Amino acid sequence: MYAVVKTGGKQYKVQEGEILRIEKIDGEVGSPVKFENVLMYSNEGNVSIGQPELDNVAVSGQIVEQGKGKKIIVFKYKRRKRYRKKQGHRQQFTAVKIDAISA
Repeated sequence: MYAVVKTGGKQYKVQEGEILRIEKIDGEVGSPVKFENVLMYSNEGNVSIGQPELDNVAVSGQIVEQGKGKKIIVFKYKRRKRYRKKQGHRQQFTAVKIDAISA
């Protein structure tokens, strides 16, 4: 059994018991999270596809971790113009453990 949910402008395929890293959402560690934007649901070969979302399916989980990802370097450079700009960025994320997919 799996579902495709939409959160943070991205789509994720989720299964029960899976830990998923998504864009940062508000909440403390251990607090429950519910995803209502379910685009697709599959249970033992029976597939339901939303137009654009399914109304009777919800995915619930709990927040495991709030953190920052690995640092990436943003380097801008223009040759012969003495222009160099070095900047770092760490994207914030929320790790969510999927508890149940209810249909």
